[in-house]
Amino acid sequence: GTWRGAAGPGMGGAALNIDFVFGTHFFFSPRFTLYTQQRNGFKRVPQKTEPRKPDQETGSKPYKSSLSPPIQETVFYTSSPSLKRLVKPFFFTIGFTGCAFGSAAIWQYEYLKSRVQNYFDEARADWMDKLRPQKNGDFRKQVNKWWNSLSEGQRTVTGIIAANVFVFCLWRIPCMQRTMITYFTSNPASRVLCSPMLLSTFSHFSLFHMAANMYVLWSFSSSIVSLLGREQFMAVYLSAGVISTFVSYVSKVTTGRFGPSLGASGAIMTILAAVCTKMPEAKLAIILLPMFTFTAGNALKAIIAMDTAGLVLGWKFFDHAAHLGGAVFGIWYVTYGHELIWKNREPLVKAWHEMRSKSRGKGGGGSH
Repeated sequence: GTWRGAAGPGMGGAALNIDFVFGTHFFFSPRFTLYTQQRNGFKRVPQKTEPRKPDQETGSKPYKSSLSPPIQETVFYTSSPSLKRLVKPFFFTIGFTGCAFGSAAIWQYEYLKSRVQNYFDEARADWMDKLRPQKNGDFRKQVNKWWNSLSEGQRTVTGIIAANVFVFCLWRIPCMQRTMITYFTSNPASRVLCSPMLLSTFSHFSLFHMAANMYVLWSFSSSIVSLLGREQFMAVYLSAGVISTFVSYVSKVTTGRFGPSLGASGAIMTILAAVCTKMPEAKLAIILLPMFTFTAGNALKAIIAMDTAGLVLGWKFFDHAAHLGGAVFGIWYVTYGHELIWKNREPLVKAWHEMRSKSRGKGGGGSH
């Protein structure tokens, strides 16, 4: 079910929402592999010719569940991908995380630098709007009014939600299926390893899966952005998607349970864990059973316990390793990572400032 919590101390009146069952990173059984090639260590099962039923269409899809992308049954060779398959994803995870936080620091610098100028520009625009005759029913004005009514966190995650919706629509295009399976699902047995670690974070095949994950992200957006700030949140969210996928890779290679994964739940688990760690006494309740309440700290413990059990017992419907990887990263970041990474960004920002100053000086000198 879905958990909703009242605002706790320091939460700025924002409501907490935790999706316990539905905010999941879907994991498909190793028995279902996607358009694999011979060099990946797989071979396709010979297709059996069966008489087509009168009501069966020639374009029927080879999968049974609406939650999973088009897949085919495969058989595996006895040899599994070795740990060498994790080398490139490991360095990609380190490099991408560093670039994400570095870009976020520069983004924050540029934003703060232009804030004063934007303030005067907006003040002038507001003054001009007052002089112009107001148009009733102006659609653009209504959109701006709605946008301004959102919190900073909600405005921040709007772009993430739009990207997820766009990728969801791409799954509906038949000619895009092979590309989507290759680049928008993560699997250590695939020929493409690195880019799907990020792209699969924005990928949902099921509308229900996407709606549940985006609801949780929207619900937590105000709390996490007020806690970290817009730029730091984006760095944490994108890094969490890659890190949780790498943990999933490690689990699949070490256990031999291979299969494609997709969904934003690894990154969302990082956000959920970060908020619950910083606000453990915030009261939560199941949305349909508001009389039962519990703390955010206990909710996080329950989620981690369930995913740990799923990983140990080999439950195959959810990617429990990705959930645990995201949760551990979220707990670590708000406990130690913020101090180690974000608060030590000053050398990078200073170097960027000096580079920008030199480039402006050269440009100014050449113009005179």
